[in-house]
Amino acid sequence: MNNFVFYSPTEFVFGKNTESRTGELIRKYDAYKVMIVYGGGSVVRSGLLQRVEAALQAEGVEYIELGGIQPNPTDPKVYEGIDLARRERVDFMLAVGGGSVIDTAKAIAAGVVYDGDFWDFYAGKAKVQKALKVGVVLTIPAAGSEGSGNTVITKVDGLQKLSLRAPEVLRPVFAVMNPELTYTLPPYQTACGIADMMVHIMERYFTNTQGVEISDRLCEGTLTAIIKEAYKVKQNPEDYDTRANIMWCGTIAHNGTCGVGCEEDWASHFLEHEVSALYGVTHGAGLAVIVPAWMTFMATHNPKKIAQFAHRVFAVPESDDLEEMALTGVSRLKHFFRYIGLPVTFGELGIEHPDIDLLVKKLHEHKGELVGNYVKLNKEYSKEIFELACK
Repeated sequence: MNNFVFYSPTEFVFGKNTESRTGELIRKYDAYKVMIVYGGGSVVRSGLLQRVEAALQAEGVEYIELGGIQPNPTDPKVYEGIDLARRERVDFMLAVGGGSVIDTAKAIAAGVVYDGDFWDFYAGKAKVQKALKVGVVLTIPAAGSEGSGNTVITKVDGLQKLSLRAPEVLRPVFAVMNPELTYTLPPYQTACGIADMMVHIMERYFTNTQGVEISDRLCEGTLTAIIKEAYKVKQNPEDYDTRANIMWCGTIAHNGTCGVGCEEDWASHFLEHEVSALYGVTHGAGLAVIVPAWMTFMATHNPKKIAQFAHRVFAVPESDDLEEMALTGVSRLKHFFRYIGLPVTFGELGIEHPDIDLLVKKLHEHKGELVGNYVKLNKEYSKEIFELACK
């Protein structure tokens, strides 16, 4: 096991009607004026935004609003939010929504107090030293951004989709999590969220670090739980305990718990970021295509951990033929993804003829000559994985 620092100060307020406590939670941080960031009309139509506003009003908290955040969030909304926050002297960000909304709120929180261009942080030209505090009312369990210091934004100019990690300053100070808010999520959106949280765990699980049995078992147990609950939610979308387990799995998957002491990989995410940046697909659906292709490649290049995953998560019988075990596990993963309504090839994703050369070019421009850690991917390897995603 490697040395590690695990820092996770987020206060999670979980359960029914917890959005009514939003004002009380914000008051703990002496906020003077809050910016509520949200996405489309669902938080308005459901009455959630109104309930959050009422909770703030009850505590005498002033607020302004920035709506219209889209999936795969882009930099224009961040610039708009930074300008608005400075003009209105906002001192706290409240994200009401899913990962795209939370990631945008984090980007604004960092950009407001920075003299330069917020994109400097994502491009690696500057490090986030301070930011406004961020709180969350979660509506979509998927990205795990409610419990992490990570954020992903796409720069429209050049379609650069880049991630930023700043756990010391960008982890939300609180996350309100009411599973009932997820009852009305469309099945496809629920499935995409399940894929996203599973891959967050897998990026940590597929490691060459030795002596990480506790992390392995945490990963395997959480993956097994997600799969079990995914079958149940497909049959009964309004089962509270099922929705609660899925929501909490999304947080556990990405708050760092599952990866302590491990060298993490993240190649699958970087591969997918180029796909969703270029073609605008839903991130979780893109991962359902890329990850089986990545695992198929690894079955012939570094099968040990893929075979362990196959045995412990999908009950593939142990064998001396690790490659065959690994490939059987990939087959069962693809079957699961298809069962919950996800694509597993570019064609099923609606991309009949992906521009693989461009995807490879942009990936290595953004992430360097070698990508990932489980097996470091050069351009030839990356191209092979994108080609496998076509089959």
